[in-house]
Amino acid sequence: MMRRTMSTGAALAAAVVLAAAPVRAQAPVPPRPLPRTLAPRPTHPEISAADLMTRLYILADDSMQGRRAGEEGGMKGTAYIAGELKKLGLVPAGDDGTFFQAVPLVKRSVAAASNLGVDGTALVLWQDYAPLPVRGVPGSLEGAQVVYGGVFGRDTLSEDAVRGKVVVASAAQLPGGGVPRLRIAPTSPLAAAAAVALVVPELPGGASLGYLRTPTITMRDERARAVPAILLVTPRAAQLLLGGPVESATAGAAGKTLSGKLVYQEETAPARNVVAILPGGDPALKGEYVAIGAHNDHVGLRATPVDHDSLRAFNGEVERLRARLGDGQRLSEADRDAIRVNVDSLRKLRPARPDSINNGADDDGSGSVAVLELAESFAKSRAKPKRSILFVWHTGEELGLLGSRWFTDHPTVPRDSIVAQLNMDMVGRGAAGDLPGGGPGYLQLVGSRRLSTELGDIVEAVNKTEPKPFTFDYQFDANGHPENIYCRSDHYNYARYGIPITFFTTGLHRDYHQVTDEPEYIDYEHMARVTTLVRDIATRVADLDHRPVVDKPKPDPMGACRQ
Repeated sequence: MMRRTMSTGAALAAAVVLAAAPVRAQAPVPPRPLPRTLAPRPTHPEISAADLMTRLYILADDSMQGRRAGEEGGMKGTAYIAGELKKLGLVPAGDDGTFFQAVPLVKRSVAAASNLGVDGTALVLWQDYAPLPVRGVPGSLEGAQVVYGGVFGRDTLSEDAVRGKVVVASAAQLPGGGVPRLRIAPTSPLAAAAAVALVVPELPGGASLGYLRTPTITMRDERARAVPAILLVTPRAAQLLLGGPVESATAGAAGKTLSGKLVYQEETAPARNVVAILPGGDPALKGEYVAIGAHNDHVGLRATPVDHDSLRAFNGEVERLRARLGDGQRLSEADRDAIRVNVDSLRKLRPARPDSINNGADDDGSGSVAVLELAESFAKSRAKPKRSILFVWHTGEELGLLGSRWFTDHPTVPRDSIVAQLNMDMVGRGAAGDLPGGGPGYLQLVGSRRLSTELGDIVEAVNKTEPKPFTFDYQFDANGHPENIYCRSDHYNYARYGIPITFFTTGLHRDYHQVTDEPEYIDYEHMARVTTLVRDIATRVADLDHRPVVDKPKPDPMGACRQ
């Protein structure tokens, strides 16, 4: 699942915290009930925990290098999926008769030719300022007026006051230091700025600086959407920009005029969706599709290894503290500092396990192999649904839903022939130890009635016919929920075109976007039940004598998502 919308400043903050986490964890990890590795076994037409386990241990293996879109690991993951589809005899629905739809991603990085200055004084890249990676195309900074924005996250200037300007903002004081979260939502007034420069005591060094210099993988065209450049700047640079000390500046005060520009260099980053069709059995309806999807990518490699067991223990304690604090509460640095690791206890259980590969077993290896299991179930069934089933494994979800955006903007079947989309992202957990309220019958639903009341009713009705019905958790579907889940996975790119969707997930947990998201922690029996439910819902929708009725307002396909 894609991270909550934010600039990579927030990702940097998370990386800095987690780099320290392995020396601050608590509680030994219980013995693993499942192995670290598993020899592949033949799969069968019936949906089963054993089949899902076989597939996931392949897709979430270290050899896949974290499956990051635009890199070799992403290509390996998609090659595996396509190979399985070929064995099943499904119809390729990608480019040029293949299972692959190429998605035009690029690696974009700040070039050494970048030059910024004030009144003839040059600002030195990586010494005075550090650009953060951004998705989108930053606009021109040449001749931009500088304005002081006050304390980031506390003081707010109007959109008109910052439009086209370089906003210098002070960082809020964080206990224990560190880089604050820097989030600029599309709806924020700061989204109209040419750049936002956050003043920090000093620029990050070491692995954190290496992270900042890592190329951003993004869509080549980005719909020509201009976004503000995000900079970390030193107090010296801020004084040059403002024409005086930051401490004496008042919010809204005008500073100097910036000269120069940020220069970016790009190279092609190979990435692809995987697309296949099971033709429907009714000649009158086979030209319509029920789409079933997941995302094939994850977040790749960490810059530096961490100890698997102590990181997992630390994050487990973080989740317990969050549960006690309640919804919407964040842990302070003091809370994190209070957590300690008993490394000796962990080492008695097993040797240290340095790990740098984000295997993404649950996110979204679980959804990807569940869709593969569905493909096999449908392909080997004697009775075919009336409508065709469209299977899409989207790339670049972790980079901002890029693969699903590309597919829905450039569909390989007529877009208006897709009657519904069922999305599976993180469907491998959901136990009480994973999240508050979890258990054997736990399943989150998002978006099932946001466009079509009928689709939501079908989901509920089918669930009641299952041998062990789920208890659906709709809390994350509430308008304005802080997790913003409706906007954070691939289903939204279908919904923005008025296609009814349902998003199935067992929720976030301590291993989300960590190297500890491994196949050994998946609940395969629970996952098989989720997969079976999605199969039965897809069959019910595919066999309707009409399309699911859209009775709710459709969003603007080119507008920002709002939950």
